[in-house]
Amino acid sequence: MVYYFTSNVVAPSASIYVGKDKFENEDLIKHGLESDVWFHVDNLSSAHVYLRLRDGETWDNIPKEVLEDCAQLTKANSIEGNKKDNITVIYTPWANLLKNASMATGQVSFHNQKMVKKIHVPVRLNPIVNRLNKTRVERFPDLQAEKEEILKKKRKEERRAKDEKKAAEKKERQEREQLKWQKEHAYDDLFSEENMQQSNNQDRDADFLDDFM
Repeated sequence: MVYYFTSNVVAPSASIYVGKDKFENEDLIKHGLESDVWFHVDNLSSAHVYLRLRDGETWDNIPKEVLEDCAQLTKANSIEGNKKDNITVIYTPWANLLKNASMATGQVSFHNQKMVKKIHVPVRLNPIVNRLNKTRVERFPDLQAEKEEILKKKRKEERRAKDEKKAAEKKERQEREQLKWQKEHAYDDLFSEENMQQSNNQDRDADFLDDFM
């Protein structure tokens, strides 16, 4: 089971999800996405909380209000952390999570410790936790199938964007070539007209100018 929450402090809203237990966390670790950011109470047992980044968002430019929602939700889902003040919540991109066979169920480490940020949480803020809990939905997703479908859609969008870029570049190249041709042949008609006039003058009688005068 996975719990899904909606953070409405931004528009469009942000999606947050939490594994029910450590076994569920294993699946979340395995089937996360590049657009997921992982949250956990530092040095204490807690749920694994994930934020799914919105389009154009990166893990290091998450709105402050969304970070606070994630931190409060993480604290609230830690048995020990929920009782304490002045705790620290850490977060990092899903891709930075390190998991190997020697680790206990639900346990993770990091590929790069420098890509782990911290949030200080002085106290539990019930208005935030209550607001988020009102949006909670319980689901039993096939995480692997869901990930494959999302990646398939992403690849399709990337191919479409690549084709559009390729078509735009082709159009731009053709326009440049057309403009170049026009510049190179801008005086073709003029030269042709002058040549015709010269040819016509050469065909006239020698007395033409005298007759004109």
